[in-house]
Amino acid sequence: MKGLILAGGHGTRLRPLTFSGNKHMIPIANEPILFYGLRHLARAGIREVGVILGPIQEGIREAIGNGSDFGLEVTYIEQGAPKGLAQAVQCARAFLSDDPFVMYLGDNLLQQGVRPFVDLYEAEHPDAVVGATPVAEPRHYGVLELDGDRIASIEEKPAQPKSNLALIGVYLFTPAIHPIIDQLTPSRRGELEITEAIWQLHRAGRRVRVQRVEGWWKDTGLPGDLLDANDLVLDTLPGSAFLRQGTIDPSAKLIGSVGVGADSVIEGDCEIRGPVLIGRNVRIGRGARIGPRTALGNGSAVEGAEVRRSIVLEGTRIEGPVRVHDSIIGRNVVIRGGSGAPAELTLIVGDAAQIRA
Repeated sequence: MKGLILAGGHGTRLRPLTFSGNKHMIPIANEPILFYGLRHLARAGIREVGVILGPIQEGIREAIGNGSDFGLEVTYIEQGAPKGLAQAVQCARAFLSDDPFVMYLGDNLLQQGVRPFVDLYEAEHPDAVVGATPVAEPRHYGVLELDGDRIASIEEKPAQPKSNLALIGVYLFTPAIHPIIDQLTPSRRGELEITEAIWQLHRAGRRVRVQRVEGWWKDTGLPGDLLDANDLVLDTLPGSAFLRQGTIDPSAKLIGSVGVGADSVIEGDCEIRGPVLIGRNVRIGRGARIGPRTALGNGSAVEGAEVRRSIVLEGTRIEGPVRVHDSIIGRNVVIRGGSGAPAELTLIVGDAAQIRA
């Protein structure tokens, strides 16, 4: 069995944030989103993975390399201009050969990983396994309508959904999907839709099984989704993820699950309330208040400021008096508080910005 993971701009919903690189490389709990999918594939016993590259590719090859850090053998496949998820499968046809494969959208986070999909396939050998879960706003997703266990309809981003059951961005297919995709015509969005391919596979009498998602699932298509995903991951990481390294002043208060990376410095008169992950070579100065649900990237610094429920990328510096919360802050940003009472800031800021509060 092989794996496909989509990275590099495939018609995702994320509005431009002017981060360098690509959305799939934005860190969740200090790990790029894309890495979670790669690790899930590896844990399911998949070794050969094709990374489908869309038009936004910066940083992906450099971060993943040949895949050996994940226990994988990675092949890069150029999709070019994105023309739909089914067209991405067409681009990978030579790589996939006649093997079954798991297709994983790189902006998805799935607590249970893909092992249940593989287990269901190995037990029953259907022609496809699709993941589904109830959502609050199904019109943003591919929507699955069931009649008992039987699929009644599938529709991509319907204006009037027939159910609240959304297809998540994880699928398992056999080679039976390829001739179906070859016969597709572009949708009203101008794309070859994977939802239509699944529906046509079902209509052709092939067995399509639905894997109900257990645990949490998050499509990180919008900035608020990234913060929600950061919360979910931080709340469910094992204790071993919160190692405390670096230099920590004995008078600093570290409460709950707090991880501190190598060469970081935590000065006195600080309070860090977990879950919080602090990267390598980070400086937390006197008077800082961090957390909960916050991730600080490598080389960042917080001096006399408060940062809570935020994602702060590498090299960013936040100086008080200022209170930053519910924010996503890019790389090498400088935020400085003014005189007087601390300013309250909620920000979505791209790389290299300078802000005076």
